[in-house]
Amino acid sequence: MKYAIVINSKTGNTKRLAEAIQETVGKDTPIYEEPVNEAKDADVIFAGFWTDKGSCTGEMKEFLTSLQNKKVFLFGTAGFGGGSEYFTQILGRVKENINLTNQIIGEYMCQGKMPMGIRARYEAMAAENPENEKFKGMIENFDMALLHPDQEDLQKLKKQVELCIKN
Repeated sequence: MKYAIVINSKTGNTKRLAEAIQETVGKDTPIYEEPVNEAKDADVIFAGFWTDKGSCTGEMKEFLTSLQNKKVFLFGTAGFGGGSEYFTQILGRVKENINLTNQIIGEYMCQGKMPMGIRARYEAMAAENPENEKFKGMIENFDMALLHPDQEDLQKLKKQVELCIKN
């Protein structure tokens, strides 16, 4: 079985997940840091993305749409989140880009750190509206996201990948 890992990683979170997958399936498995046609030679494609407006990036959407007769494992990170319901919604939107000739063999999402500029934006919104508790929660979520993906996230991903490649 030939594997390829294809990612979009803005802050390095998705790349960390890709490296964990590579450790699991074999160091000879290439990691493509952008969608490339060469990756389509693989039997199984691990497609990784950062969450952009509730889905994957346009570049990843285009790549996923172009796949034919592949086994696909989707994985991604989202700065805002941490909840399985939110992650399920994101994965649902991403899956809309995969045609029926392909088989989705697995999926995994976890929280990931965000750029510091986002925290500054949240702080500015909180300063303008100090009575709004929503902004305090957004800052707390940002601070929690700084810790992810952590070792527990990586281990969960590796277990998920192991289960999928055994079948």
